Amino acid sequence: MIKTLALARLHFSVAFSITYRLTASIIISGTLALVESAVNTLVFYCHDKAWNNDEHKKENRQAAAP
Repeated sequence: MIKTLALARLHFSVAFSITYRLTASIIISGTLALVESAVNTLVFYCHDKAWNNDEHKKENRQAAAP
């Protein structure tokens, strides 16, 4: 979970910086950065769980193989 939160912070910083340079608006930059970070964090978390689950299944299949 710490990795996910660190990634969210990184995404927020990048999204805010780029949007602020393009729009010069703190409101637009902050809103876009929050939305982008929230979506990316959720997607990353789900992807990471699915990846780990898939790896766990592979290990179980290999261990069960004769």
